[in-house]
Amino acid sequence: MNEKYTNLLIKKIKENNSYNNNYSTLLKKPNYDYSDLTVGVLALQGAFREHIEAVKRCGAKAIQVRLPKQLSLIDGLIIPGGESTTIIKLIEKYNFKTHIYDFYKSNKPIFGTCAGLILLAKEIVGFNFGLGLIDICVDRNAYGRQIDSFEHAIELKIDSKLNYNVKNLNSDADKNIKKFANNNIDINNILIKGQNNRKFNAIFIRAPKILSFGKNVKVLAELDGKAVLAQQDNVLVCAFHPELTDDLRIHYYFLDIIKKAKNMINFN
Repeated sequence: MNEKYTNLLIKKIKENNSYNNNYSTLLKKPNYDYSDLTVGVLALQGAFREHIEAVKRCGAKAIQVRLPKQLSLIDGLIIPGGESTTIIKLIEKYNFKTHIYDFYKSNKPIFGTCAGLILLAKEIVGFNFGLGLIDICVDRNAYGRQIDSFEHAIELKIDSKLNYNVKNLNSDADKNIKKFANNNIDINNILIKGQNNRKFNAIFIRAPKILSFGKNVKVLAELDGKAVLAQQDNVLVCAFHPELTDDLRIHYYFLDIIKKAKNMINFN
């Protein structure tokens, strides 16, 4: 991946409506408190800064992970998009592979986006690498080159743990929400349903395609009949870049997975 070109593309995307959607003023706070969670973002190469920003906006702590020993400091790991071949070389150089396996076996969740999806896959077409942590077969860059990057609205099959702070609503649309709230109508349920039904503006940059998946893999979003967001146990993957939008639903969903896993670990 040409990193200079990618950075320019990310900047352009942020300037467009995908980073300033009309719904962002409605998203106020999660039902859950995520301040007790620390998420690590593998910072060897790729779009790790954007993920860190998204996690912090969700209310959790986020750190850059550059050395294997840092995995002991976090509750969940994000492997970001980037150049998969470069990331693989750096994973092998810094001996991350064994440590990521151990992290996974300790029941700690992992989220891979774009290149991260490729690395977590059980099988990669024409490539002899894959951590094998999710039962999918992947074709790298199947959606085209960087010049073929695109955005597409997709439906998410996830539960979004969102709530709304009625006291801080200020826009014209928000005034109507206040009016409902003042009439003792449970506006949270109405809004949460609306947010969950709203399509997600997915950004595909030199994206991989999930060709097939095992029976234990749950498909959470599709594009043209192909899975683009999937989960198996505590491993979540997507073919696009959720960190490049203002829509935090997928990051909230990953934090919910971490929250659940952490509670189970503490209980045991």
